[in-house]
Amino acid sequence: MEVLLSSTLLVAFAEIGDKTMLLAILLAARFKKPWPIIWGIFGATIFNHALAAWAGAAIAGLANGWWFRFAVAIGFLTMGGWTLIPDKIDDEAGAATKGSAFVTTLIAFFVAEMGDKTQIATVALGARYQAIGLVAAGTTLGMMIANVPAVFMGEGITRLLPMRAIRFGAAAIFVALGLWTLTELFQPD
Repeated sequence: MEVLLSSTLLVAFAEIGDKTMLLAILLAARFKKPWPIIWGIFGATIFNHALAAWAGAAIAGLANGWWFRFAVAIGFLTMGGWTLIPDKIDDEAGAATKGSAFVTTLIAFFVAEMGDKTQIATVALGARYQAIGLVAAGTTLGMMIANVPAVFMGEGITRLLPMRAIRFGAAAIFVALGLWTLTELFQPD
């Protein structure tokens, strides 16, 4: 339960204000078809995050020593700092708005998520917990929690939630995971 909850909360907070959330708002405004967009987000995210969680678990399995766990902890702390920097949507991800709402969303979200902080967080969570299914399910749920309201409410959501406070909340979660991982490293066995 800890894996699922941590993954969900971390990504839900990190996703708010992220470029893929901005992409969801743009796609909703462009197509005005929320359900195909939501299914496209889900399909792209589950596939992308399952691969990311698998990569994290595979890397952890190969390098499961003290230094690797230290690198994961530093990665979480770095992600905390990165989360404080506001995101802007990439031109490449927003450019693909021809065709069906579902296919466009599926492709655009998969591409936009490559190297994104939520994907990197998923790799780190996969390495930390080595539970691919739970991490992928949790991070996908977190993406859906953040993006489904964005699809339905569009730009109005950004007026309801103070983005600065949300970025600080997400940064705090990343820092807490980093510090927790460091604390485990320095505890006597």
